[in-house]
Amino acid sequence: MRKGIFHLATGTALALALSVSTASAQKKYDTGATDTEIKIGQTNPFSGPASSYATIGKTQAAYIKMINDQGGVNGRKINLIQYDDAYSPPKAVEQVRKLVESDEVLLTFQVLGTPSNAAVQKYLNSKKVPQLFAATGASKFTDPKNFPWTMGFNPNYFVEGRIYGQYILKEHPNAKIGILYQNDDLGKDYLNGIKAGLGDKAAKMVVAEASYEVSDPTIDSQILKIKDAGADLFFSATTPKQAAQAIKKIAELNWKPVHILDINATSVGAVMKPAGLEASKGVISVNYGKDPLDPTWKDDPGMKKYFEFMAKYYPEGDKDSSFNSYGYMTSQLLIHVLKACGDNLTRENVLKQATNLKNVQLDLLLPGISVNTTPTDYRVNKQLQMMKFNGERWEMFGPILEDAGPAG
Repeated sequence: MRKGIFHLATGTALALALSVSTASAQKKYDTGATDTEIKIGQTNPFSGPASSYATIGKTQAAYIKMINDQGGVNGRKINLIQYDDAYSPPKAVEQVRKLVESDEVLLTFQVLGTPSNAAVQKYLNSKKVPQLFAATGASKFTDPKNFPWTMGFNPNYFVEGRIYGQYILKEHPNAKIGILYQNDDLGKDYLNGIKAGLGDKAAKMVVAEASYEVSDPTIDSQILKIKDAGADLFFSATTPKQAAQAIKKIAELNWKPVHILDINATSVGAVMKPAGLEASKGVISVNYGKDPLDPTWKDDPGMKKYFEFMAKYYPEGDKDSSFNSYGYMTSQLLIHVLKACGDNLTRENVLKQATNLKNVQLDLLLPGISVNTTPTDYRVNKQLQMMKFNGERWEMFGPILEDAGPAG
């Protein structure tokens, strides 16, 4: 008799287990996801020294509103929770903890800035919360071995620096190089990258290095130091405020070095205009996205979609700003990943989809560039093209450069 009861019990348990597993095969959720909602969090410098980036977060909120108006992702509305961290690491820590522990988001998306991302990286990895498409290109944000839950979106700063080093060797082999850099992971990655690109010539070619703190009111003394060292090629590894100050000061001094500027500070509205369009003429950088100011793209279907989006969802935003086109591009990739997750909205599956992107085309990527990631290569953007500022807008030149080497 007892034996029969045992059989009956196991049979029932088996039937229950089967029905549970079929149900769970249909839908799987972690904290932050339900049948109707996907909760996502980010911090952004809506105030403080890097507040020119705030418009990126505003574009992203507008893009998500557009997606929600279209019915959301697989029937779920996205709830984007944004906090101001004022580009201050302690504040970023406080706000990201709030997003994870009080708001209970599924993932963080595009937390902006190297210092802020560095401050929350260990915490998010210990909690196994995706730090998805972080708005930074410092090497430590594409390091799957040590930080599997972190993925940077921006081209790796070390790699970008290395590309500049290789460009200088080819085009300006006798240059005397002066480097201004932000005294954090962003600046140091660029510094190490350009030296790696120059190889054994670095020690001879780099005649001056000067760093600054984000909180410094001006960088005049650093510019004077670099000029006095006899530099005739200036590399500015900076963020918008200091990049504009450097362009302005160089013009005031009537100094005419070859001027290379990192990708983070190429916004015409936030950097070139405040510095003076004439003073900015001839500055060299790189890009991977289409510039809204470039007439080359006026009939481009992707650019048309972007302009329509801006007109309808963020009309007060500057449609010509590369910050806003960046906000659009990053949001489009986020939606691609969430769609790929289907009904399996676990943190693990979000990471799996984000690290297995194959030839993903985005509206505003340059022709010939697509997104490819693998579980061992988290770099979203590793193809770049050189560009030069003509006094009104950036003009692309040269081939698409692909960096196949390791990130730092």
